[in-house]
Amino acid sequence: MDFLNPEIEEYAATHTSGESELLQKVNRETHMKVLNPRMLSGHLQGRFLAMISKMIEPRFVLEVGTYTGYSALCFLEGLRPDGELHTIDCDEELADRTAGYFDEAKGGNRIHPHLGEAKVILNELSRPWDLVFLDADKENYVHYYHQVIDDLKVGGYLLADNVLWSGKVLEKTDKGDADTAGLKAFNKLVQDDDRVENMLLPLRDGLMMCRKVG
Repeated sequence: MDFLNPEIEEYAATHTSGESELLQKVNRETHMKVLNPRMLSGHLQGRFLAMISKMIEPRFVLEVGTYTGYSALCFLEGLRPDGELHTIDCDEELADRTAGYFDEAKGGNRIHPHLGEAKVILNELSRPWDLVFLDADKENYVHYYHQVIDDLKVGGYLLADNVLWSGKVLEKTDKGDADTAGLKAFNKLVQDDDRVENMLLPLRDGLMMCRKVG
């Protein structure tokens, strides 16, 4: 995920608003106690996600892939007082940890965690989504997109993380890598879908940003 010169990335982070004490705690404890801490959105991307949420002021947010709850807490910052943030993950070992973080957050009762397989839960969970964030198993991004796009409101936004996949999306062959193949297919699907306008941002490991137009 190291696309930027480290000094430029550090400069960008230095000139970006800081994390809250709770987000600092989630960041610190994830790196100390949880496997694969690079899966965390982190300071720079987290501030971007929070900024988007504050701009949209969504009522209904859907997140596929909770991990330790960092990105959900960022989206919570812009959620309306009467809003709902639904986040899905299949990792039972992290469920208690993320629930604890949500309990600590102001307004954290508006976050509704769902534990289980996303494909199944998405079939049972329907809202007029204002904001959707995909950050789960990459090989199923296309599937998740098809499941949620009809419920995404016109004018609503869908964000997808890791769409550059450490540059692997540029490789000519996928070498049996289902995640890389899934991300290539997802990026093409979005680019070809006239229901959305989209921009792929080279932020961290790549963030696809889509706005539904029809």
